[in-house]
Amino acid sequence: MADKAETVAALHAKFGAVKGAVVSDYRGLNVQEMSTLRKRLREVEVELHVVKNTLARRAAAETDFERIAESFVGPTSIAFTEGDVVAMAKVMTEYAKSEPKLEIRAGLAEGQALTPEQVAALAELPPREVLLAQALGSLKSPMSGLVGVLQGVVRQFVYVLNAIQQEKENQSS
Repeated sequence: MADKAETVAALHAKFGAVKGAVVSDYRGLNVQEMSTLRKRLREVEVELHVVKNTLARRAAAETDFERIAESFVGPTSIAFTEGDVVAMAKVMTEYAKSEPKLEIRAGLAEGQALTPEQVAALAELPPREVLLAQALGSLKSPMSGLVGVLQGVVRQFVYVLNAIQQEKENQSS
């Protein structure tokens, strides 16, 4: 009984600390396939835990996981990340495509419940660094345009001054 209470407390703490998670049905995966999945997930700083549904439902109370608690049925594994949610979704989706025995049931990203289709859509996003570069490029673009316009104004002003100077030189000659 104490073990279960400790497990629920540990899961509750984990549920409260993570940025994202993917709940899946691992039925049919053998030990080697689970090890391969865990290794791929570790490469992107994601933990994979096999959980008992009743304990997971208890641990989900008063956390964002309440939104996806109905997906805790049958053999359940949960991938957790405190880092890049997109990278986790990518690994889980790619593995589910290559190994159809792994079925994604639900996801959670920044407190928002996700359907399996939304997890797959999240996996299609470019990496965080690319998104940040795109955002920076979007912010930089108007500034570059403004600099170009201002340079054009200064350039035209210099052309006008050169024309006036040449006109004065022609008149004095």
